[in-house]
Amino acid sequence: MTTQPGEQTHIVELLRSRRETALDRWTELAGAELRGRLSRGELRGELDDLLSLMLRALDGPDAEAAHDELTAALSEMSRRRARQAFTPTETAFGVFALKQVVYELVTESGSNRPRLTEELMAFSHTVDELGLLTFETYAATREQVISDQAEQLLELSTPVVKLWEGIVAVPLVGTLDSARTQVVMETLLQTLVDTGSLYAVIDITGVAAVDTEVAQHLMKTIKAARLMGAECVISGIRPQIAQTMVALGIEFGDIVSKASLADALEYLLARSGVRIVREEAG
Repeated sequence: MTTQPGEQTHIVELLRSRRETALDRWTELAGAELRGRLSRGELRGELDDLLSLMLRALDGPDAEAAHDELTAALSEMSRRRARQAFTPTETAFGVFALKQVVYELVTESGSNRPRLTEELMAFSHTVDELGLLTFETYAATREQVISDQAEQLLELSTPVVKLWEGIVAVPLVGTLDSARTQVVMETLLQTLVDTGSLYAVIDITGVAAVDTEVAQHLMKTIKAARLMGAECVISGIRPQIAQTMVALGIEFGDIVSKASLADALEYLLARSGVRIVREEAG
């Protein structure tokens, strides 16, 4: 906080002498914005702790330590709100509402103390700083939550399934970009190690389009698998995608490609020495 201890003496005295009234009003204002998403008891206890730290930070023998504790408490509150899907307004308003509480206390006291206006402005600035801290912490936490969820979705959207003993497949759906390619590569390589598989099918039936960048991503994944001693087959190249690849001059070199996942499995079973015999009915 930019204000020094002792600069808001009258406001601190008011808050200490009218503490219960101030807490009740602060809880009422903050609770109205939360619309019952937090019980009154929980909210009041939370605000009670914040008020104690604020009073110490404004006018206490351990002001600096109290300020650090206050910012830590507000940051933790903001992170908790973000993880619980409260809105930024609901989170920050709980702090900003304290300005209304103090204004009402000063008005009711009828004080005409010299420099009271300066004290109110200083207190308002202090609360603004704390409110901005909660907003910034909330935003950072939400970004991290979104990033973690995106990573989890990537992992869920790139499963590796076992087709046969020694044969696994990666069915891809949607868009293949750098981030997703990295997940595909890591997941495939780990599965090859875990299962001891020597063959893998990368099925792109569900990939919307294949351009030069997507082809490069596929090549990186296949080369990485080869370094692990595994052979990869690409399946699911539709006629439209095949035409696009020819027009763009995209070549997979010595990489085997098959029209469907079934064709790829049949090819790799043969490579594994497994012979499939169709049994005639009747």
